Amino acid sequence: MRDGDEGPVARNVLGERLRTCCTAPMTGFYRTGRCETGPQDVGLHVVCAEMTEAFLAFSKSRGNDLSTPVPAYGFPGLKPGDRWCLCAGRWKEALDAGKAPKVVLAATHEAALAVVSLDELKAHALDLS
Repeated sequence: MRDGDEGPVARNVLGERLRTCCTAPMTGFYRTGRCETGPQDVGLHVVCAEMTEAFLAFSKSRGNDLSTPVPAYGFPGLKPGDRWCLCAGRWKEALDAGKAPKVVLAATHEAALAVVSLDELKAHALDLS
């Protein structure tokens, strides 16, 4: 659930307040910079990941080209080092293929735990905060 007056505070996989993933480029299903989720987010864009060349190529090979800009949607295209809220299922698919990018635990929404384990996320963590 999104932060705000309408409901509880969004939590990360560590049970703490969800932190910002990235604002340049602006990420998140709601384009708030945070990997928040809600009923409209059927893809569950909740894993804050740091892009790598290997993951971007993997995602493109699966039909989701994240590296090509789409100006009509204000999407700049991603490059290695950019952080982005990924679909939990795509991150898991990349994990199984040996192409999973590193994640920021503090900025990964707790809803990711319905798809991947905390141990899997910790094994690919940029931080342990």
